Amino acid sequence: MLGTTQTITGTNGEIITIETGKLAKQADGSVVVRQGDTMLLAAVVSNKDAKEGIDFLPLTVDYREKYASTGKFPGGFFKREARPSDSEILTMRLIDRALRPLFPGDYHADTQMMISLISADKSTQPDALACLAASAALAVSDIPFAGPVSEVRVGRINGEFVVNPKMEQMADCDLDIVVAATIDNIMMVEGEMSEVSEAEMLEAIKIAHTEIKIHCQAQIDLSEKIGNTGPKREYSHETNDEDLAKAVHAYCFDKCYKIAISASSKHDRGDAFKALRDEYLSTLSEEDQASKAGLVGKYFHDVEKVAMRKMVLDEGQRLDGRKTDEIRPIWCEVDYLPRTHGSAIFTRGETQSLTTITLGTKLDEQTVDSALIEGSEKFMLHYNFPPFSTGEARPIRGVSRREVGHGNLALRALKGMIPSADVSPYTIRIVSDILESNGSSSMATVCAGTLGLMDAGVKIKRPVSGIAMGLIMGDDGKYQVLSDILGDEDHLGDMDFKVTGTSVGITACQMDIKVDGLAYEVLEKALNQAKEGRAHILAEMMKTMSEPRADYKPHVPRIESILIDKDQIGAVIGPGGKVIQEIQKETGTSISITEDDNNGVVQIACDNKEGMDKALAWVHGIVAKPEVGSVYDGKVKNIAAFGAFIEILPGKEGLLHISEIDWKRIEKVEDVLATGDKIQVKLIEIDQKSGKLRLSRKALIPKPEANAVS
Repeated sequence: MLGTTQTITGTNGEIITIETGKLAKQADGSVVVRQGDTMLLAAVVSNKDAKEGIDFLPLTVDYREKYASTGKFPGGFFKREARPSDSEILTMRLIDRALRPLFPGDYHADTQMMISLISADKSTQPDALACLAASAALAVSDIPFAGPVSEVRVGRINGEFVVNPKMEQMADCDLDIVVAATIDNIMMVEGEMSEVSEAEMLEAIKIAHTEIKIHCQAQIDLSEKIGNTGPKREYSHETNDEDLAKAVHAYCFDKCYKIAISASSKHDRGDAFKALRDEYLSTLSEEDQASKAGLVGKYFHDVEKVAMRKMVLDEGQRLDGRKTDEIRPIWCEVDYLPRTHGSAIFTRGETQSLTTITLGTKLDEQTVDSALIEGSEKFMLHYNFPPFSTGEARPIRGVSRREVGHGNLALRALKGMIPSADVSPYTIRIVSDILESNGSSSMATVCAGTLGLMDAGVKIKRPVSGIAMGLIMGDDGKYQVLSDILGDEDHLGDMDFKVTGTSVGITACQMDIKVDGLAYEVLEKALNQAKEGRAHILAEMMKTMSEPRADYKPHVPRIESILIDKDQIGAVIGPGGKVIQEIQKETGTSISITEDDNNGVVQIACDNKEGMDKALAWVHGIVAKPEVGSVYDGKVKNIAAFGAFIEILPGKEGLLHISEIDWKRIEKVEDVLATGDKIQVKLIEIDQKSGKLRLSRKALIPKPEANAVS
């Protein structure tokens, strides 16, 4: 039989198999990971040589869910998979963030990891298996990699932690995190929670790591089975000059340290570092300046990193002069944009978000149609990061993976605080435009989003704030946890740990670790320090706006909902949509109709009271059931020799017989009524068999007294 298989039995009893040597054998490494009927194919290829001038790892991670895996056709005209969905991009990021730190720092060959969902049972969540598949493909290859690594999801249901919960269990989870780790170290954490404590989150991470160790050992065992235990491929992607490195350090370190400790702004500091690098280059011959500029830049970056880290560890001071637990100055403003439904500016140091809120109807919901999930989403958050926010001029080519990821983190932070449909019937879209960036822009989005929602009058359950934590670790075990990190502290540091939450607990997190051997006590300290920082930020936000507006702004569309019988939906829509289109045109409203378990739900939106009242009355009239004895304002629709047909409710007509028009004798209906006349009539009978309505006008007219007998 083709292929070699390794079986994993998880702590939850689930069986996962990893198979290699059967599919995609021309890749450097390929595996199929299977759990139940869900199967993922992962294949990796890495070039033998690096391109000229590349001093980083050009790693591309691509994850795609094939529609055929669930027996579906893709939507759209072309009926084939096209650009990746946001959920696929988020899975790519989860895998990339786990793999990238484990490649050697001097490995610069183009490397492509492709993971495809080729079969899906709609119960197993494939994103939790994708990193295992990617790492296993690397494990059976000769590509240098300091793995294995794996990811698992941990959910909590009714107080019990569950490893890799099923799709149908997710609605009951009050904690949902994905953790990536090697056998020894946590690498990445991302998730959302319903206001949990720091201790509960740490417990979930530990449970995940226990499971991940089993996955990693299975990958080692698989490598041994196929005899892939020797050294990985040899490579030489860097040319180094140790003497030059020492010379750059000797000339620049003290001056770098002086710049670092000067507590300057981002651009002033950047200009000073650049000037120092250029100063050193000017000491070299013209020939060396031309040939060694790249190496000088690399070694200068190393000196810059060492200087910054030494300053933080020895002095407890940061690049902008703050203490390790100090938050940058904050200022906020709401209602900045007069015609949006809600708006807010949140500025923290040199990071700024201008956020807008738009409130819409059922028709504005986002349609979700992926290989695994169908439905709609009524809460959206979009994050934009224009180049001017960092003082750059570069082309914009669509939404980046980073923008998708940062927006999703902010969405998860706020999602649990959005009121239910019976409190707020609106579809909500938040857009965060980052106008300045020097670290923590996703957390600025969370804070601005909270203020913007309150400015829009959305009755959020509790306000949410967010903070990004950093870490500097020394070789001697000494470390400093940094609150509210700068961009440089993220780039040069050892951790980027974003935490969001309310006064009650954590709502979302995202953590990337760049060092080995991060102890749980360090994570605990970071979480507790983040809690203090979040509380400070929230207090500053509340000085600007402490609770949602009592009412929506005047130009926000008002929404009313009417419950009707399901068999009345057709009457409201009308043949070919004629009735509902007429209502919308005549009243200036927007109407959507959906079904729940027992009823039809008619949602009417309008930005003026008159139109809303008219549309409500119209729909009520359509669905109202005629009652004998009731009086109606009717309209003459047709006239016959024997009477007139009167519309008493939209789409409902009854016969006003000529004998019921008046107490006196009427010779011709036309002598009294004309088409289009409006008259009051009383419903005096409903035929039990035909349902026809019998109306009377004379029943509403006092009966004349009989003539006295002479």
